[in-house]
Amino acid sequence: MDSNYTAISKSSFVDLQIHDDIQNPLPQRKTHIKLLPLDDVERFADPKIGNGQSFEEDDDDDDFDIDDYPLVSKTKTSKGSGVHGAVFNLTTSIIGAGIMALPATMKVLGLVLGFVLIILMGILSEISVELLVRFSVLCKASSYGDVVRYSLGKPSKVLSEICIIVNNAGVLVVYLIIIGDVMSGSLHHVGVLDQWLGNGFWDHRKVVILVVVVVFLAPLCALDKIDSLSLTSAASVALAVVFVVVCFVVALVKLIEGKIEAPRMTPDFGSKRAILDLLVVIPIMTNAYVCHFNVQPIYNELEGRTPQKMNRVGRITTVLCVVVYASTAVSGYLLFGKDTESDVLTNFDKDLGIRFSSALNYIVRIGYVLHLVLVFPVVHFSLRQTVDVLVFEGSAPLSESKKRSLALTAVLLALIFFGSTMIPNIWTAFKFTGATTAVSLGFIFPSLIALRLSQRGERLSIGEKFLSWLMLILAVIVSIVGLIGNIYSLQSSSE
Repeated sequence: MDSNYTAISKSSFVDLQIHDDIQNPLPQRKTHIKLLPLDDVERFADPKIGNGQSFEEDDDDDDFDIDDYPLVSKTKTSKGSGVHGAVFNLTTSIIGAGIMALPATMKVLGLVLGFVLIILMGILSEISVELLVRFSVLCKASSYGDVVRYSLGKPSKVLSEICIIVNNAGVLVVYLIIIGDVMSGSLHHVGVLDQWLGNGFWDHRKVVILVVVVVFLAPLCALDKIDSLSLTSAASVALAVVFVVVCFVVALVKLIEGKIEAPRMTPDFGSKRAILDLLVVIPIMTNAYVCHFNVQPIYNELEGRTPQKMNRVGRITTVLCVVVYASTAVSGYLLFGKDTESDVLTNFDKDLGIRFSSALNYIVRIGYVLHLVLVFPVVHFSLRQTVDVLVFEGSAPLSESKKRSLALTAVLLALIFFGSTMIPNIWTAFKFTGATTAVSLGFIFPSLIALRLSQRGERLSIGEKFLSWLMLILAVIVSIVGLIGNIYSLQSSSE
């Protein structure tokens, strides 16, 4: 009988072992055996075996791992994403709605301090990502929650997953609100549809958001692998670059023509309001680089993955994001000065004072709406994965259950839609998440993971230990100061 399978010789054997951490046992899950192909000899052949050596001839080789060798399969596995695809996915996880608030942070911090903080936050974020990758590989963790559980225990894992859910859900609600405000308008500016078609049911905010969710977001969010979003991520990065280039060019033209007021270079400490604003914007800048919950999924699907290769992805991403953030923050603040809104996109419904102002306004607003549409499914992916792990613990992986994946997608999109229609302005909530969940995911948990696992034999250098403590202390201070600033801002607004 013809067969596509290859027989295993009698002299061969497979030793199945379970490695458990006694102090932090992993949850029991159903056993799933995935059969991998033997027809790609070069991919799986060990150089020792190819030279005629047996396993017994080099038992002391620590580099050999039985997990690297497949059993039998009939179908080919799909290749993972390359470095460029991983960079686009990670960049998309970072650049989102937070970029719209950066020009306003420049208005509060001044150009010098604001520019320095953008670079400093990018460097610290990259350090925390590299620590997370290093210890995730050590723990063989497949998700952010897994590495937290291995190092800090199950209660911390649950807390980290709640942080991811709150942070990502809040971000996605922000995306929909911005899309609704740009297309249908708000109290602060006229919507694009209103300018094109006039008033009518078509520019009703809830209708616009519902159409965007059903027609554009649902098909992208239904994809079950994050590497499937590489092309959309690349397009979203390109749209973000278009936004930055337009802002930069317009600011440069107005600067040459002498139409820009002299910007403030240092923070303003002249009033209580200015000091409160200073406390509030710091968590926003912290929130701008948070992508850590997507590091593991992107690493898992990286072709030929190694920690060094993922570190290269992280560094390229950090440089790209620092350039985009600094260009947007500086040019946006130069364009609108003291009139810069907390969401700079609202400033683009006015005359920019140059030729083709109306066309440029449309390019900026519509282009960024398309950017948010393409960013949305990447953030939604980690949200869906985290909810699945938290609610359906012990079940088969989500990638093996299409029905559960689609059901979760539908429920999450419905909840996010209702949140965006019921909350008229979530910038205050966004600042709270920046001071709590975002700073925890980006800096507190990675620092604690590194410091805890360093006590279990994976030693940190003196410099790495210093940076871990520095990030932890700064993150706690930023969180406390941000919460205090938000509370006082709420009290001042109510008065």
